[in-house]
Amino acid sequence: MTISGIEDTHLLDIFPCFSALQPGEWADAQPFVRRFPAKTRIFHREDAAIYGMFLLSGTARITVINEKGNESVLNMLSAGEVCSLMVLSGLSGRDYPGSLIAECDVDVLFVLKSSFLRWVQEYEPIRRTIFGGLLEGMLRMVDMLQEKQFMPLEMRLVKALLRVTTEDQPLLHTTHQELAEEIGSAREVVSRTLLRFKQNGWVQTGRGWVKIVQRTKLEALGD
Repeated sequence: MTISGIEDTHLLDIFPCFSALQPGEWADAQPFVRRFPAKTRIFHREDAAIYGMFLLSGTARITVINEKGNESVLNMLSAGEVCSLMVLSGLSGRDYPGSLIAECDVDVLFVLKSSFLRWVQEYEPIRRTIFGGLLEGMLRMVDMLQEKQFMPLEMRLVKALLRVTTEDQPLLHTTHQELAEEIGSAREVVSRTLLRFKQNGWVQTGRGWVKIVQRTKLEALGD
């Protein structure tokens, strides 16, 4: 199993189910790895007609365009997960309905869609991984929808800020519009809330970034 751009052991650490495949099947799938910088689109509608995609590192957001032309975040994707929309569109033969956008620098494995769909049918470990991930993705989408409907905006914003930052890495490269898309709000409302957080000394903000200054204060607010 040889793929340019990634060691075999690293790949199997992330997707152990691939150990079921033979080297010849990898060659037939024409696998390759690409790195995408933060804020770039990883997976477009036209890509779904050719490739299956597996996220090897980083996080990404699955976005869709609504009838009014506004982009909203449907789900989040982390390393070791497979996009549920990609699986469903591939199995149904329909166009991929959204886009995948890198939240940070990400590594992505691409294989031919025909190989990916055959693996799902023929190999139980791969099928279990894919459909288990599909279930987790669907449950996460339900949770996100419920949060947008019932969780106060301030708590949703806090959760979004804490999700991709840590005590050691408090800086988040994002815009007010991107935060609004994720939590299901308007940019102006997000800006006002961040200004209040800033006045309280909890965050610092700038053009395209938010830095968590007092994480414990935000954690207490989100509890």
